[in-house]
Amino acid sequence: QVQLVESGGGLVQPGESLRLSCAASGSIFSTAGMGWFRSAPGKQREWIAGITTAGRANYADSVKGRFTITRNNPKLYLQMNNLEPEDTAVYYCAATIATAVSTRNYWGQGTQVTVSS
Repeated sequence: QVQLVESGGGLVQPGESLRLSCAASGSIFSTAGMGWFRSAPGKQREWIAGITTAGRANYADSVKGRFTITRNNPKLYLQMNNLEPEDTAVYYCAATIATAVSTRNYWGQGTQVTVSS
């Protein structure tokens, strides 16, 4: 069974930084694309960053220049700088993972990030 577990969330003030981590575990044959999503109160879950197996990263306009996604299998990271109140959300990692029996997308349980003065 494959699991993704996020960590690193918390309460910070505007302008501060946080680093989120996501660890994949289980009977993993290979990991393809990985990414971060977030869900804010009253809003749909949105994609914010993704990274390929080759390390190519892409970002949503809302976080470009402030967030950096990196990976070091089996871990995924999101460095978040200059945080804004609008970044308050539950952050989820996701990955396309192949096991011996299937290839599909997996999701973590989420970690809360709150940006408030």
